[in-house]
Amino acid sequence: MTDPPKGSTVELPPSLRGLLDDPPEQVRVVGETVDEVLHELVAQFPELQHHVFSPSGAIRSSIIVLVNDDDIRYRQRGRTPVAPKDRITLVPALAGGGPRPHLSPQERHRYSRHLLLPEVGERGQLRLRRARVLLVGAGGLGAPAALYLAAAGVGTLGLVDADVVEASNLQRQVLYDTASVGRSKVGAASKRVRSLNPNVRVVRHKVRLTSKNALRILRGYDVVLDGTDNFPTRYLVNDACVLLRKPEVYGSVYRFEGQVSVFDARHGPCYRCLFPQPPPPELVPSCAEGGVLGVVPGVVGLWQATEVLKLLLGVGEPLVGRLLLLDALSGSTREVRIRKDPHCPVCSAHPTQEGLIDYPAFCGVTEMAARVPEIDARALAKELRTSRPPALIDVRETGEWAIAHLPTARLISRGTLSERVGTLPKDRSLVVYCKSGRRSADAVRFLLDRGFTRVRSLSGGIDAWADEVDPRMPRY
Repeated sequence: MTDPPKGSTVELPPSLRGLLDDPPEQVRVVGETVDEVLHELVAQFPELQHHVFSPSGAIRSSIIVLVNDDDIRYRQRGRTPVAPKDRITLVPALAGGGPRPHLSPQERHRYSRHLLLPEVGERGQLRLRRARVLLVGAGGLGAPAALYLAAAGVGTLGLVDADVVEASNLQRQVLYDTASVGRSKVGAASKRVRSLNPNVRVVRHKVRLTSKNALRILRGYDVVLDGTDNFPTRYLVNDACVLLRKPEVYGSVYRFEGQVSVFDARHGPCYRCLFPQPPPPELVPSCAEGGVLGVVPGVVGLWQATEVLKLLLGVGEPLVGRLLLLDALSGSTREVRIRKDPHCPVCSAHPTQEGLIDYPAFCGVTEMAARVPEIDARALAKELRTSRPPALIDVRETGEWAIAHLPTARLISRGTLSERVGTLPKDRSLVVYCKSGRRSADAVRFLLDRGFTRVRSLSGGIDAWADEVDPRMPRY
């Protein structure tokens, strides 16, 4: 026996469905009142926000809301309670036609350099004003892209990020300033974007993208810009875009290098065609661990923004089926052709994966954590105060050690551990740490394989120590 569908049924009229890509006539929405249902509706379909709600957040008087054919204006308006069996119908006012869209004098002045381009002109600028772009990640790549897409006049920018601004972000994430430290990224980014261009509507998604919310969030946008910094979310974004038939503008950076491409399974390969499987987690240092020249994500993020604008305007040759490689040290670029994989599990003619999966498990993140004995920061602090404290082994790099390290620790970078393993005592408890716990977990596995039985990894790394034990410790 199947469970009954959750939520009330909302019926969308043709005039509102025309604002959506592949729109449903009906959608199930959970909420206890009309207001809650409609706010959840526009969370699923952000392009309906201005048509349903006024700037003050009230239901527009130009739209009639019926609950089981009963006009809520003569009930409790937005506070009218609803039940799962209820049917909610939206009836907007119609004029039998509408004025031809045009740019205001202020917009003509603001975008005058665009209007001079035959490839853009007023028609193209209006397309940008109607466009909806989602930036997954408001960090090194998303920050510069958000600024230039807003400056270009993209009408709706969605921002997905659950993090807060840290001082170490400011070296490359130019969307933020010193006063933003400690604030949520989507909040600070929204304020900055609006100050740059008040014509842009910013939709804030202060969440981590997961298999449970990805399709709902991505559905309301025309193009998705992937500014992620980890493989589980990168594969998730790719698979969701394939399922929703949306183009994804991909970018990634490490140290002095960058990559850019456009994945659109309707016209070419997807990310899985390029990289069918992720590398082992222990072999993937993040920018926080390996470093990055601050301008490199700026260059890659702006290249991504350029590809987004090309897709929205329908001009030029997007990087579909091509991977652009950038090397800042040599000042060179190289282009690699990518072919569609006829056996790709998500974008081939006969896909074997028809929905979203557990991406941390797919990328080996949960498996890696499960295999390694760990100790948390508070427990380690207690053990260090005992008469027989564990020996601390720091497997980070010299530059990281110079920023911050634990007292009494010994620096043996992960790359030199195999050469120096003979110097470590097997008769003493060892705790290995790095920045976040990934490299130390790999080092612990290495030591366990070589007969060390009393060795653990510091869960969460030195970041967890700064969070839970010593908040004065410098972060990076």
